[in-house]
Amino acid sequence: MSELEQRSLFRCGFVAIVGRPNVGKSTLLNRLVGQKISIVSSKAQTTRHRVTGILTTNLAQFVFVDTPGFQTRYRNALNRAMNRTVSQALADVDLVFFVVEAGRFGDEDRKVLSVLPEDARVVLVINKTDQLADKSQLLPFIDKLRGLRDFVEIVPVSAERGKNCTVLIDATVFLLPAGAPLFEEDEVTDRSERFLAAEFLREKLFRLLGDELPYGIAVEIECFETEGQLRRIHAAIIVDKAAHKSIVIGKGGDKLKRVSSEARVELEKLFDGKVFLEVWVKVRSGWADDERALKSLGYE
Repeated sequence: MSELEQRSLFRCGFVAIVGRPNVGKSTLLNRLVGQKISIVSSKAQTTRHRVTGILTTNLAQFVFVDTPGFQTRYRNALNRAMNRTVSQALADVDLVFFVVEAGRFGDEDRKVLSVLPEDARVVLVINKTDQLADKSQLLPFIDKLRGLRDFVEIVPVSAERGKNCTVLIDATVFLLPAGAPLFEEDEVTDRSERFLAAEFLREKLFRLLGDELPYGIAVEIECFETEGQLRRIHAAIIVDKAAHKSIVIGKGGDKLKRVSSEARVELEKLFDGKVFLEVWVKVRSGWADDERALKSLGYE
């Protein structure tokens, strides 16, 4: 088959987006699929699950797997589950987007790079180029990283501003294997509405509680019902200690009300319909180090 014929074939493949916490993996995923499906926060460990996003072009279908940042600091069951998620994602993908922050490459980045399979085809994605104070430092930074591995492509981007994201897709489309699409053209994720509701609520907790946010916090959807265009959602915010409950609720319930209200607004945009959202807080001591509790909350 000639190169011209090879390039005319439709392509479809799985692409893992990996990197240390807080390099912008979720922002990149949302930008590439053109819709918010993965939650974003300036705090580390925002993404705890494997989130799949789908981009279909006239040439290919990219099935992106947004993974948690690989955890090197904590050793509880939650972090072990997050690291397993990363390892599982790497085991069955066609391509890896290894995301780093422009001008910054440290030990945590090296550790993530070291767990990538030797035979994996890795694209180095240098994110946050818009935040680089001295733009003349970008080329020397690229040269410094070039020797760390045989990257199949190196693409500087700004996921936040959308800069070079189209270039990233164009540069990698022919690295995907030939094959028919796995999803419909208009699908952007394979995650359920129930899962997305929990994630969007968790994002509001990260954003609105700020530094007060307890580490041991999770969201459990206890009831999700659809009545035409109306969705009734009952959600429990799980905290590790009784003292954390008052932090989440706030004075007179103001913080919990704001979290619920802002999550409902975003969910109505996402689902394109009315949402009735009822949220309360439960104490479940030691959940982040309890394998059974983690499974009930959707962690593998």
